[in-house]
Amino acid sequence: MNINDLVRENIKSLKPYSSARDEFKDLSANMVFLDANENPFENGVNRYPDPQQTSVKKELSKLKNVPLSQILLGNGSDEVLDLIFRAFCEPKQDNIITLPPTYGMYKVLANINNIDENEVLLTNNFEPNVDEILKVADANSKLLFLCSPNNPTGNSFSNESVEKLLKFFKGLVVIDEAYIDFSSEKSWLERLNEFPNLIITQTLSKAYGMAGIRMGICYASEEIIGVLNKIKPPYNVNELTQQRALKRILTKNKVKKEIEIILEQREKLIVKLKLISIIEKVYPTDANFVLIKVDDASKRYIQLIEKGIVIRNRTNQPLCENTLRLTIGTKSENIKLINAFKDL
Repeated sequence: MNINDLVRENIKSLKPYSSARDEFKDLSANMVFLDANENPFENGVNRYPDPQQTSVKKELSKLKNVPLSQILLGNGSDEVLDLIFRAFCEPKQDNIITLPPTYGMYKVLANINNIDENEVLLTNNFEPNVDEILKVADANSKLLFLCSPNNPTGNSFSNESVEKLLKFFKGLVVIDEAYIDFSSEKSWLERLNEFPNLIITQTLSKAYGMAGIRMGICYASEEIIGVLNKIKPPYNVNELTQQRALKRILTKNKVKKEIEIILEQREKLIVKLKLISIIEKVYPTDANFVLIKVDDASKRYIQLIEKGIVIRNRTNQPLCENTLRLTIGTKSENIKLINAFKDL
């Protein structure tokens, strides 16, 4: 596959903006910086941040065993996804393929960028319908989005299905691994270099508990990362976000312990949910949430709100009639949730 054939024509010829920090990179040097029209009075954030977030990338590179040249950071995963749209999808011409029920921002970004969206529903057991996806795909199908573990269903897609799509889909396959740290399945990062059309997105918002700082991560070939770097805003990740992200990544043992607690609470919660009479089904999950089927999702959602508990009503999603999505909370929060269900 020639990735350049997938890039929009105007992006191929684009000359990226060169910031002051792109031209002189060593902020640690004992220099007088008069190049970026910054306020000279030091307050910790008066200087522009590193446009390539090198310190954060170095730690992620060691943690994930991926070269720096194959990593791009964004202002949340949504910016990363938007960059992928803008680099590879020609408005009013190209299309993407999504697999509902899934993360809703794929559709929103397609609409923002004026790109057609072809929906291929998951099967009844929430797996990609591979044959139908390949049948729907045409010469203008640039992106295929696979959310695995999937939101809102919680399951990881089978390796066999994903591998077949990577081999036979003619565009880029974006695997959204926002919840991969909670999964027993291996990340597709281990096979990143096998597939030139593979893009993997991850985040610090879930397992790392950094939703408030907004940092999304993209892993792909050097060629794809090079294209995305051409169009990203020069200072898209602010200094405070970089500092907090670096600090959190360096506490990997603490993160690991928190993940273990969440997984332990997840298993305990599932056992108790299965004993609640109004819950008809508890779906298998590889994420930090669980999808349940109840007798009347809209009614139960309102009742839980009245008891001071906010969950997500997913009943309007395809294949998700009368379902609720429950995030795994602390031990005390989970007990409160179970007691509320018992009262209902």
